[in-house]
Amino acid sequence: MSSVRLTRGSGLGLGVALLWFSLLVLIPLAAVVATAAAGGWDGFWRAVTNEQTAAAIRLTVGTALLVTIVNVVMGTLIAWVLVRDRFPGQRALEVLIDVPFALPTIVAGLVLLSLYGPDSPLGLDVANTRAAVFLAFLFVTLPFVVRTVQPVLAELDREVEEAAASLGASRLTTFRRIILPALAPAIAAGAALSFARGVSEYGSLVLLSGNLPMQTEVTSVRILSSIENDNLANAAAVATVLLAVSFAVIVALDVIQRRVGRRG
Repeated sequence: MSSVRLTRGSGLGLGVALLWFSLLVLIPLAAVVATAAAGGWDGFWRAVTNEQTAAAIRLTVGTALLVTIVNVVMGTLIAWVLVRDRFPGQRALEVLIDVPFALPTIVAGLVLLSLYGPDSPLGLDVANTRAAVFLAFLFVTLPFVVRTVQPVLAELDREVEEAAASLGASRLTTFRRIILPALAPAIAAGAALSFARGVSEYGSLVLLSGNLPMQTEVTSVRILSSIENDNLANAAAVATVLLAVSFAVIVALDVIQRRVGRRG
């Protein structure tokens, strides 16, 4: 087997990239895990199985998973419409999709509270309910699947679809056997980003959800509360659980997209 040798420039670039990645990601994550483990397994287990903390974890992870599923369907549909159709106001819609990226999350929370709070002009008051958490997660994660699927869909060869149609394949069969396998990696990437953003969200829901213990309190609020009470070990324990869950979801999405790709 021939060995791969890096040039001096490539080696230097790789070293700088690994150093930068370590400083920004690996070392902070290792510090969080180390802090969580400082109190031993018993302390870690007590922190994450505390009734209020466990309720926050269930709400956050469950809502993030549900929002991710919605985004996979709706995000792919929106990307399809933007790529395959032409309609008045399309450019405006393109800009609006990116608003959650540009808008500070606390401002997003204020906007959501104005629209869906007690003084809602739409007559929809979801403040201090779990629906508020779901709505806030939907808002901040909207662009991810759209923006990962859109460029891939734009680059697909339409002639392959036309050939499948000429051979008698239905639109559903063409989508399932030709289009979906090509889009699967992009959909999985967008879904992973959507889930990760959801479990870590704070600003957009802190005003609308009310942060009610055992009802609408999410893990980011629990972590902040632990830090304010000078309990870094508990905060790190919850953060470690979220890290493990996010990693498991990313791995699961990768496995699913590989299987979809092979079946296609």
